[in-house]
Amino acid sequence: MRLSRQLPIHCGTHPMTSLPKNPHAPAVLPENRTRGILWMLATMFCFIALDTIMKYALDYYSLVQVTWGRFFFATIAAAMICGRDIGRLMISRSPGVQLVRSCLLMVTTGLFNVGVTKMPLATATTIMFMSPILVTMLSVVFLREHVGVRRWASIFVGFCGAVIVAEPWAAQASSVTIGAAFLLAAAFTNASYQIVTRQVRFDDPLTSLLFTAALGAVVTTLLLPGNWQWPDAFGWLLLVGSGIAGALGHLCIIQAFRSAPASVVAPFSYSSLIWSILFGFIVFQDSLPLATVLGAVLIVGSGLYIFFRERKLKANHQ
Repeated sequence: MRLSRQLPIHCGTHPMTSLPKNPHAPAVLPENRTRGILWMLATMFCFIALDTIMKYALDYYSLVQVTWGRFFFATIAAAMICGRDIGRLMISRSPGVQLVRSCLLMVTTGLFNVGVTKMPLATATTIMFMSPILVTMLSVVFLREHVGVRRWASIFVGFCGAVIVAEPWAAQASSVTIGAAFLLAAAFTNASYQIVTRQVRFDDPLTSLLFTAALGAVVTTLLLPGNWQWPDAFGWLLLVGSGIAGALGHLCIIQAFRSAPASVVAPFSYSSLIWSILFGFIVFQDSLPLATVLGAVLIVGSGLYIFFRERKLKANHQ
């Protein structure tokens, strides 16, 4: 459930490329690039729908309660997806690493939820595009990977894009800058989550989905006392919908990388910017600041350059 480590997926990516064969994994589907791209577009739709629901719900319910709904109902949805295999899928070869990974996703979700309340959805999505750039930077520290001058230059350009999006010089800088700080922290923890994800590649993707959803549900349930407001019917719909959207997003990305190579489907993860602009306009009547457009060009361009540069370097070493 995760592409190559260079492109962003909201709160739930997980490697599926060049993995050792799992004897219990479902049979590999015949390659179908069109189907893979459609699954990736559906993935981004689900994740931006999740972000939209949580941003809307945070106007009425506490951060803990909204985050609880996302994980609690995702756990139920994941259990239903696993069906009779749930007993086997609950067993991990690396339970400690799975717990660390799950904690990182939970923290990422909380930080993102705080940040997205202070700026338009498309702007928040753009800042989260820093995750794959940060993954490349963190790989030097944690994985001892070599990053050349060109990719360091791309990382610098990406950070310049993030500064442009945050607009620290603007009149409304106080609120936006605080939101951007939370979102950059979320991008950092998401990048760390992606690095750790590489260490659970022997587990079934659904095992990782169960761990992340269940741990988040347990921790947020413990925090609910004092943070609970009984929802009305629409409130329950929002909470349930966030969990379903999250689980479906993970399911779609599994299918995307089973259907086509990562090099084909991964770039389409940037379609999330289109969905975020659309949802932001329809639900929140957000306009699209010029700074967001300029920053998005720099951040997306940097991410794509790093992705294709690393593909080229990998091909040269084979």
